[in-house]
Amino acid sequence: MFVCVCHGITDKQIEQAVRENGVGNMRELKRGLNVGSSCGTCVQMAQNIIDSTIIDQSMFKDVG
Repeated sequence: MFVCVCHGITDKQIEQAVRENGVGNMRELKRGLNVGSSCGTCVQMAQNIIDSTIIDQSMFKDVG
């Protein structure tokens, strides 16, 4: 699904940036993918994807 229509960025690309590049906030995402740098409509959805991806990753980390 497209999250940032201005730059053609999908939810999968944002998830990948979090998992592979350690993106943890909108400032880092904007720097890496330009998300939220034009109209700003995508900012809330992009932040939700960052947050949920981080939560998903932390649930599967080895705690032992």
